[in-house]
Amino acid sequence: MSTFSHLNTGGEANMVDVSEKATTVRQATAEGYLYTNASVLTQISDAKIAKGDVFAVARVAGIQGAKRCADLIPLCHPLALSKVDIGFQVEPENGRIKATCFCKLSGKTGVEMEALTGVNIALLTLFDMCKAIDPAMHIEGVKVLEKVGGKTGHWQNTSE
Repeated sequence: MSTFSHLNTGGEANMVDVSEKATTVRQATAEGYLYTNASVLTQISDAKIAKGDVFAVARVAGIQGAKRCADLIPLCHPLALSKVDIGFQVEPENGRIKATCFCKLSGKTGVEMEALTGVNIALLTLFDMCKAIDPAMHIEGVKVLEKVGGKTGHWQNTSE
């Protein structure tokens, strides 16, 4: 049976000691979706959002979010990320924008939380830049797609 690694023997919150873990190349990819109306999707595609290039701003915000993960999630270790990549795909047929975040480092703990934080911050930034046009937007489907490295090796999310 699995146990929660962030709880000590007394059941209290605990930052995991990773000092004895092997340093390996670790990477993770997360995705999420911003659902919005056709007007927002068209204005984004035509670069007509009044606040400017929404993807450029959201990309930088997502990178910064991934880098600042340990400042936001109390028991995450501060990590020296070697790569963060944020991508976007407009899917007008589904009424949404797909965002992805890829994080990589050489270290003793995984980067799933950084990838999840990066994709969430990128999506929230898109929301912020477009909320005047569609205040009913919503974010869904945020999840880790894949992780590589560490004790568990290569893992892929097979859930829909």
